[in-house]
Amino acid sequence: MGKIVVFGAGGRAGRAAVAEARRRGHQVTAAVRDPGRHGGPSADGVQLVAGDVTDGDSVARVAAGHDAAISAVYDAAAQPDTFYIGAARALLDGLARAEVARLLVVGLASVLKTKHGVALMDTPGYPQAYRSFYLAHAAGTQVLRTATTGVDWLVVSPAGDFDHGGARTGRYRTAMADAASRVSYADLAVALIDEIDTPTHHRTHLGVEAA
Repeated sequence: MGKIVVFGAGGRAGRAAVAEARRRGHQVTAAVRDPGRHGGPSADGVQLVAGDVTDGDSVARVAAGHDAAISAVYDAAAQPDTFYIGAARALLDGLARAEVARLLVVGLASVLKTKHGVALMDTPGYPQAYRSFYLAHAAGTQVLRTATTGVDWLVVSPAGDFDHGGARTGRYRTAMADAASRVSYADLAVALIDEIDTPTHHRTHLGVEAA
């Protein structure tokens, strides 16, 4: 089995990714801003460390010796565009230096395209109160798209939104953006670890939903 580092391991998507990776026997490094808030390793095979996803040196240090990385980060105190652009740049820089070839990023459905070819956030009736946050995610993805890098990245998001109370079924399907679509955190994690175990999609934004 491989070694996976999960940045943002304290959030719901990050915790689900850690759990799915351990379920399959991978060793996991759970990187968070403040390990003291999380009380130590959550299970055998999980190492809890401090890591700053916006600092290339920190990313390189934490990721050294790993086979793949997952970024499921969010910082409510940060300016969103600065945070997601900085995180994308630092991840590409640090992972390249650490010779980690595969990066999975938990993205946002709002910037995923619908079957009509427009971003979900631009469809009639879609909530606009957090548009600056949507655009910040899009800007981070654009950093990945335009970078000259050997890191094989993939953004994975719900096709619509999370089913916040949903359980793990172990099944999902890829889908274009649809506001009515749902997927559980656990099944999104299945998609993430599938793309590490058997990389199928590359350098794009992939939507997934319950199957």
